[in-house]
Amino acid sequence: MTLTTSAILIERHGRPEVLVEREVPLADPGPEEVHLRVQAAGVNFADLFMREGLYDTVPPRPYSPGFEVAGEVMRVGHKVPTWKTGDRAVALMRHGGYARDVVLPARQLFRYPDSLTPAEAAAVPVVFLTAWVALFNSGNARSGETALVLVAGGGVGSAAVQLAVHHGMRVIGTAGTERKRSFVTDELGAEVCFDSRGDWEPQVRALVGDRGVDVALDAMGGRHTAACRRLLAPLGRLVFYGLSDAMPRAKRSWLRAAWAWLRTPLIHPLSLIQPNIGVSGIHLLHLQKREDLMIPALQQIYRGIEAKHWRPVLDRTFGLSRAGAVEAHRFIHARQNLGKVVLVSSKVG
Repeated sequence: MTLTTSAILIERHGRPEVLVEREVPLADPGPEEVHLRVQAAGVNFADLFMREGLYDTVPPRPYSPGFEVAGEVMRVGHKVPTWKTGDRAVALMRHGGYARDVVLPARQLFRYPDSLTPAEAAAVPVVFLTAWVALFNSGNARSGETALVLVAGGGVGSAAVQLAVHHGMRVIGTAGTERKRSFVTDELGAEVCFDSRGDWEPQVRALVGDRGVDVALDAMGGRHTAACRRLLAPLGRLVFYGLSDAMPRAKRSWLRAAWAWLRTPLIHPLSLIQPNIGVSGIHLLHLQKREDLMIPALQQIYRGIEAKHWRPVLDRTFGLSRAGAVEAHRFIHARQNLGKVVLVSSKVG
């Protein structure tokens, strides 16, 4: 008998309401694979880009979004010695996380501290790994330097602020509401957080002077990228990892996406020489071949959480269902989330 599972799918592009829930086949785990019963699935800004049709690296429709899940191991392949039925695990994947069950290679599973709930565990991998790679691998951030973190109240931003503060950096953030700005400074430890909707570049310049910032993390694109570049100190590094300026708060707008794209500066290598700056980009899901980097980084991240050096910022949970996913996407579209949004199974307490 063919096993099935419930999955939330993208069958066509559009508003959050286009998401559907279907019964889909569930494969038996192969020799090196694990069947994980999903208890929580992280929701990321990229999921919205997928649903809108603005994401280029996706499988043919219909498919399920979702890059990270936490759950319970149900079945293991006969060549998997490290996992057994009943184990708790988090997993990273390219897509497919909005489902009741997933089958994936055992190398994509990680253990997480017993102190975390499944929802908290699912709130960690994508945002903390992105922040870690942006700061310490691409950004080569070091203690005593100044970091500028755009969208500091979001998932990656809140993780980056915590990591930078813990590693002895001076942190400046931007965020879109007073609630978020207060959280970034009072709860996460940033020195200051400016209004991302306003002209924050002169405010940052007044704070850092001609010295500039050493590392800028940009998830917005558009005019914000140009501002980050101008603020870089000699030997400063700009790390670009998103284009949230292209995402509307409600209805899809190709004009808005194109405008954000056009306002994001094209950077010629020769333009980097005189100011002595570097620009890099990261896409976490295209780093799967760097297991030598990803596995130890995620292990260190969870150890830091267990030691209370930093913590997942879990704003809100919604049901792991079509209705829950629609509401979660609406919530993020409205830029209401402070930290992470997670879908949780009704069977998880």
